Amino acid sequence: MAKEFHRADRVADAMRRELAQLIQHEVRDPRVGMVNINDVEVSRDLAFAKVYVTLVGEDDRSKIDASLEALNKAAGFLRSQLAKAIQIRTIPRLQFRYDETSVRGQQLSALIDKAVKSDQSKSGERDEDSGKDND
Repeated sequence: MAKEFHRADRVADAMRRELAQLIQHEVRDPRVGMVNINDVEVSRDLAFAKVYVTLVGEDDRSKIDASLEALNKAAGFLRSQLAKAIQIRTIPRLQFRYDETSVRGQQLSALIDKAVKSDQSKSGERDEDSGKDND
């Protein structure tokens, strides 16, 4: 059975692609660095869109907040540029939000790696101890 795609999903996908290009090439604010657009959620009535972004190489919360503020101030400009690129009657209002899922994923991955290394070192110590008893 084919997956059903709703209009809001298709609009969100088109917006995600266009916004990535627009932010990279058109936004001149120095507070906005390298931005990854992780997801765009468009309401069913196509009135609002939540744009989830991460900032490449940024860990400082004050810089993240400044970048989000700059993106939200540029939302009107980006919306007008989207209207030129995407042929739909109304373009949803944009609201940029910081997406912490990738940061949390990296933290969890680091914790898992640390636990695996700790477990391997403990099992290696046990193997060495059991080898000494056999001699």
